[in-house]
Amino acid sequence: MSSSAVVHGSVAPGFEQVREEFAAVAAAESDLGAQLAAYADGRRVVDLWTGEGVTADSLLALFSSGKGAAHLVVALLVQEGVLGLDERVARYWPEFAAEGKGGVTLRQLLEHRAGLIGVDGGFTLRELADDRLLAARLAGQKPHWEPGTGYGYHAFVIGALTGEVVRRRTGRSVQELFEERIRAPYGLDFHLGLPQELEPRYLPVQPARLTPEQEALAAAGAPAPDSLTGIAFNLNAGPPTDLVEFANTRAVRALGPASAGSVGTARGLAAMYAAAISEVDGRAPLLTPETVAEFGPARTTGTDLVTGEQDHFGLGFEAQHSRYPFLGPDAFGHSGAVGAQSFADPRSGVGYSYTRRRFGFGDGGGAAENHRLAAAVVRAAAAARATTA
Repeated sequence: MSSSAVVHGSVAPGFEQVREEFAAVAAAESDLGAQLAAYADGRRVVDLWTGEGVTADSLLALFSSGKGAAHLVVALLVQEGVLGLDERVARYWPEFAAEGKGGVTLRQLLEHRAGLIGVDGGFTLRELADDRLLAARLAGQKPHWEPGTGYGYHAFVIGALTGEVVRRRTGRSVQELFEERIRAPYGLDFHLGLPQELEPRYLPVQPARLTPEQEALAAAGAPAPDSLTGIAFNLNAGPPTDLVEFANTRAVRALGPASAGSVGTARGLAAMYAAAISEVDGRAPLLTPETVAEFGPARTTGTDLVTGEQDHFGLGFEAQHSRYPFLGPDAFGHSGAVGAQSFADPRSGVGYSYTRRRFGFGDGGGAAENHRLAAAVVRAAAAARATTA
């Protein structure tokens, strides 16, 4: 317990309860380093941070949050007719057809239905840092289930897979397109490939502080290396991947693998999701309502074979309504392994992001406190709309 936790930053009038909830979260966890930012109808209304050494400008390892950025690029390319959801992946990337994958469509790939969660023997750290190397190995891999018959989180590889489709079709990497079309135009402090000059702002991710009881529970619940979960999280490699080491490796941050190598701030991610659905800085929303209706709602019903989560994915994005029922059915976004969570909710007009520096216990994707923080933001946004209606 840290009753003296200090919260910095500001909230817009009407969003005071969000600050109170954030302060309560900070007080409940010793040495919490976190940021919280939110937009409502294109206007930033929450900008908060807490923790020793953490500022609004601190760059944090945000892991799978990068999947949201990568698939925002994919959504734009589909919206523009550059990519077709029901085209076979092998049409764009012929080598992908090996080992019975020739019939897999881009839609199935985005829904995590391809069964291509990892490779025999696992990946090296160098391979995990480089989407091109990942794609080359994955092209020849036999799926771990028959494509289309089930779905499971392609944790370390989905960004390399969809990114290779983008590269084959456009001649540009998903990282390059994100930089040129989304990050730079909006000045987003969120990166798929962190420039060297920004390295001084990076705060290394910290491991969870576990009690002996929690350590025992974690050890008892650890997946077998050859299980679907173990393969998806590269525990079948020698040595198995350690997420703290992975994120704190400069090569990972420099190359920005789209599945797990993103770095940024809550401000940057909240602004990205706001721009996806709202007018921001005088610019029209990046996505049309029709594209949001295609990519956002849950497309995978039933149980995720890797994580056990229910109704987990839209197209590329995690279906947020399944996790946070107070959001609209087409809310879309992505969590990050350290407990981060970011999303766009077209119904409320909210772009939300919560980032953490330290792993918590049992936080696979979005940490538990996101439920209370996101709910407070959405309530305040609804009240603000009601007063201006």
